[in-house]
Amino acid sequence: MRLSPSQKQFLIKAAHQYATTVEKALPYLAERGLSQEAANQFHLGVVEEPLPSHEQYQGRLSIPYITRSGVVDIRFRALNGEEPKYLGLPSAETTLYNVEALFKAKNYVCICEGEMDTITMAATTSHPTVGAPGATSWKKFYPRVFEDFDTVIVLADGDDAGMEFGKRIQRSLNTTRILQMPIGEDVNSVFQKHGAQYINDKIKAVLEI
Repeated sequence: MRLSPSQKQFLIKAAHQYATTVEKALPYLAERGLSQEAANQFHLGVVEEPLPSHEQYQGRLSIPYITRSGVVDIRFRALNGEEPKYLGLPSAETTLYNVEALFKAKNYVCICEGEMDTITMAATTSHPTVGAPGATSWKKFYPRVFEDFDTVIVLADGDDAGMEFGKRIQRSLNTTRILQMPIGEDVNSVFQKHGAQYINDKIKAVLEI
């Protein structure tokens, strides 16, 4: 669904307004090893004063999806253990996160499952990384986005769903290599436990195969 000019302006306004109260999310982000600089880089925010129709997102972390054409979507993550963990905008089309990385990547690109892992990679390593917002969100036309790269590295969560996410991409894109995190871990938890160099070494090993 193509966004109308008024919808685009509303998303831009929402992302900007919520970003002004991002300090309320800094403790949550710090627990995950992410700085205010990272929050600012990705225009993260907190829904303290929700705009009309955003009342159900109050108190959540706002994660705008930003492309060269502007803000195309916003996802909202619980900060205090609420369920569901993520909420999206009604009728919003699932898209890739941090697509700007595709324009900066050269021979390879990484794919994470989820925005927080993508932010972790982009903010703490030099590896170009995009994100899919869920294991079932891979679309049939996505392989065309990645067909010019020699290698696509899927940083899969350390569980069955994570491996299936990687295999789903691999079935549609034969340049895919799966780098699965340890059992029960994801990119962010691995970064917290082992640091960015651990991830760098694993990616280097994959690229050398």
